[in-house]
Amino acid sequence: MASSRRISKPGPVRATVVLTAASAAAATGAALAAPAGAEPHDTTSVGHSSARTAADRIDRLYEQAERATERYNAASTRTHRLRRQVDRLQDRAARGQERVNRMRVALGAIAGGQYRTGGFDPGLALLLSSDPAHYLDQAAMLDRISSRQAGQLRVLARAQRTLRQQRTEAAAQLVKLERGCRAVALHKREVQRKLATARRLMGALRPGEYETYARASRAGDGRGYGAHGVPGAPSGGAHATTGPGPSSPRAAAAFGAARAALGLPYAWGQAGPTAFDCSGLTQWAYRRAGVAIPRTSQAQAHTGQHVPLSQARPGDLVVYRSDAGHVAMYAGGGQVIHAPYPGAAVRYDPVGMMPIFSITRV
Repeated sequence: MASSRRISKPGPVRATVVLTAASAAAATGAALAAPAGAEPHDTTSVGHSSARTAADRIDRLYEQAERATERYNAASTRTHRLRRQVDRLQDRAARGQERVNRMRVALGAIAGGQYRTGGFDPGLALLLSSDPAHYLDQAAMLDRISSRQAGQLRVLARAQRTLRQQRTEAAAQLVKLERGCRAVALHKREVQRKLATARRLMGALRPGEYETYARASRAGDGRGYGAHGVPGAPSGGAHATTGPGPSSPRAAAAFGAARAALGLPYAWGQAGPTAFDCSGLTQWAYRRAGVAIPRTSQAQAHTGQHVPLSQARPGDLVVYRSDAGHVAMYAGGGQVIHAPYPGAAVRYDPVGMMPIFSITRV
């Protein structure tokens, strides 16, 4: 089902996601030359279809790009976490190797001293072994070295086992990290393809078609453009809310941060402070309030207490669609603040702009 989000004409926000006037003009000829029977995810042509059909395609592409963006965000988060784990494991392994080296040097010095005094114990030859545990398991060998030396060798053997385990774990995490990096790159390419197709479709709309679509996309809501050119914001820049206020001081702080972001651009994969995707905005707002919430809209849907729409209060997270692929922050008065899609700024929109998946109170 096509999204019911309202599309505003793209502006020069970010080169990778926003259509400029020059690129729109360049794209129009190629868009109109595409085969009329091309699939919606491949077509760059409006052809003889109505502006409404083109808008539906653009909406679908934005939804698909948004899902891919959330997958990109999730993969990026996992990859970042794995990279930290690998760094810690490699650091521990390096320290373990240094410890093993120091122990081998110290025990080697004992062996050297015994050799020079003529009291070299053959059992100390195992000091040069990469696996002293093998020798320590032999009772006969233990009988030939002092108890102090045996204790030192056992410590060395344990250190070497720990070192091998750390290296094995680090290698396994490195494999996962490499897979994560490939997933990040895959989702990034998917987002870029979807957005490029949407830009070409938008650029192929003739001026009259675009205006017809733009009016239809905002029909009946009676909202004008207010501060920063944000749809839904009253002309004074303030947003008049009705009903109860935020449920907690942290929700109030997060709501204040979201309002401060009004007018800033959408940029996929971004979580502030100057550009946002949908879940990046809500995560950033709560981080400003001193609260850590997950990066993706799917995870944010389950990060707190679910409440019904009738009990929603400013600062609550409103997650949309059955895939939980979009998130906004309830602003009171039946509206939300959100980062809508490429080319649009952070703005107010009606809470019912899309099917609601859940409302979460952090």
